[in-house]
Amino acid sequence: MKLVAPDYYDKFSCIADKCRHSCCVGWEIDIDEGTYEYYKTVSGDLGEALKANISVCNGTASFTLDESERCPFLEKNGLCRLIKELGEGSLCGICADHPRFRSFYSERTEIGLGLCCEAAAELILKQEHKVGLITLEEDEESLTKDEEYLLGYRNQLFATAQDREFTVEERLENLGFLGGTHLPEKSFAEWADVFLSLERLDEAWTDKLNLLKQAKANAVPSSLEIPFEQLLVYLLYRHIPSALDDGDIASKIGFAVLSVKIIAAILSEEEKQDFETLAELVRLYSSEIEYSDENLNTIWDLLYEQND
Repeated sequence: MKLVAPDYYDKFSCIADKCRHSCCVGWEIDIDEGTYEYYKTVSGDLGEALKANISVCNGTASFTLDESERCPFLEKNGLCRLIKELGEGSLCGICADHPRFRSFYSERTEIGLGLCCEAAAELILKQEHKVGLITLEEDEESLTKDEEYLLGYRNQLFATAQDREFTVEERLENLGFLGGTHLPEKSFAEWADVFLSLERLDEAWTDKLNLLKQAKANAVPSSLEIPFEQLLVYLLYRHIPSALDDGDIASKIGFAVLSVKIIAAILSEEEKQDFETLAELVRLYSSEIEYSDENLNTIWDLLYEQND
């Protein structure tokens, strides 16, 4: 199995207690079976704490979050008690893997970093060069014809997204042309209503959608052309492979284009149109949309109806 990643992948590291939006708060944390069995063997005060703070529902173990939706092992200083006392190897699969995602082919796996993590968002958006893919683990790769076609097509999309002779807005138009993709004709206020109808986790996202209602333009500031390019490439890298499941490439391209347009429109209504504001907006968008299958599928279905 060949393992592939963006060329910035190995630069990522968790910022732990320096993180302002801990992944140990507000997320359900399921525990894989092997780690759960290990936790049962832990003795002493920590062992008792594990027994008291793990619940099992329908055969799946998970940490019992407190009233503030914090993991019971997240200390006040922002550090993990399990890592502190047992080492990083003690983490369950979800905790050890976050914020990574994977796309699976017959004999190829692609891994990436999700923008819901502020450290990953900053790393990805700050890349100055045109991002390429690297091989982390080399092995014989035998792909199906559909997979070969999709990867070749995505390379064309990458090239279009990274063509710096054009503005980001022009690249979005070129991607739509290349993919035969048409977005529904909706005003920003109408798109805000669509997103407001979806499941929401953070009221900060509601505030951003209220800004979207007021938006009249989605021009990308010249100082942020490259961060928006990196966002666009990330979206294509992450979501195009899912077309192998449903054959709907156009909606995946449409999602990337729409996402950039929506984020740019919200940014245009922010008090500051700087990198920090963009990075936080991207993090919120990713958390609210990409990490909810229901939300993602609702938008994909809307785009599919437009392009069917």
